[in-house]
Amino acid sequence: MTNEPGTTPAPAHAPGPSDAPAHGSRIHGCLLGGALGDSLGYAVEFDDIAAIRARFGPGGLQDFSMLDAGSRFSDDTQMTLYTTDGLLEALEWANDGVSADINACLWLAYLRWLGTQGVAVPASAPVQPPRWIDGQEVLKNRRAPGNACLSGLATGEMGTVQRPVNPDSKGCGTVMRSAPFGLIPHLEPETVYKLSSDAASLTHGHPAARQSAGVFSLVIHGLATGRGLREAAESALGQLRGGVLRRGEGPDADVVARLEAALRLAGDAPGPGDALSPEDLVRELGEGWVAEEALAVALYAVLATVPGTGTESATAAAAEERAEAHFRAAIAVAVNHSGDSDSTASIAGNILGAYYGEQCLPAGWLAALEAPELIRGMASRLAAVTGS
Repeated sequence: MTNEPGTTPAPAHAPGPSDAPAHGSRIHGCLLGGALGDSLGYAVEFDDIAAIRARFGPGGLQDFSMLDAGSRFSDDTQMTLYTTDGLLEALEWANDGVSADINACLWLAYLRWLGTQGVAVPASAPVQPPRWIDGQEVLKNRRAPGNACLSGLATGEMGTVQRPVNPDSKGCGTVMRSAPFGLIPHLEPETVYKLSSDAASLTHGHPAARQSAGVFSLVIHGLATGRGLREAAESALGQLRGGVLRRGEGPDADVVARLEAALRLAGDAPGPGDALSPEDLVRELGEGWVAEEALAVALYAVLATVPGTGTESATAAAAEERAEAHFRAAIAVAVNHSGDSDSTASIAGNILGAYYGEQCLPAGWLAALEAPELIRGMASRLAAVTGS
């Protein structure tokens, strides 16, 4: 693929300890980091920890080099990219001075994704001309998509909070696709939360699915605006408890409990080598198949593996090395457990990519990533339309 305007990689950036990454680097880091976590986790998504250890040894799956045939990304990355495209369309209209229904743009984008999965788009649904993303052949593959995402879109009805499709579903299909909402600059947290939770309602009706997606987007938003990792997580949870929710809907008890547990347990891990065992991780936070568990596992993986302060040289090279070590350690925790490994690792990768920018992404992993030009192309488009 040739580099069209808007599809080139973000400029190289190697921030030092006090040098925050450019927003364009955060966008690229978030989308690429999520795809890396998703791809490594997808290789073992349906394996329990015993099977993972039997195949890869006591430490589990740690690196793409351990996969003889490589690994592809799953529906998590597919839907994240289609979320990006729905937002892109709304922003393109806005930049042309035309108001657009953002959730309708997202619904249309998800319907186009549905068509790539071999599912007929209902005749009652509006037809939209194809966009750049729809011409990418690598996306026209079925990669274990979530049942609620398929069935919710296949109704042909645009689900809302008031008229939900799949009213009892709280699968993680809402969370794993919601990082892009946090990457749009100059939005208030309340707007980020509303956009994310409204989009979750297109396929999942349970409050936990909406709220988990909204909190995840708030975490990304906090990181993209300069907050630290724990600060962004605590702030998002605090907003869930008392600021951003719709009138008449209180915080879901399971969401609050899982996220509080993730923060508490991560605080009890004094160093990267002290993370919970995979068995204890699942016992404490769940397997990740439902929304609040996937977010909790990913947050724990990120926060429990933060490198110690130490006395390392405060050079850009040292900062980059520490960022990459953190990325590798967090993804290993997020992948190696009996549960939804690709979704938990995808969310963790989104978080660290948004925090560090591209500098945390291992070069060898990027070389093994499926269709990096597609992911960079979507990231460049988002960066361009937001002036990043």
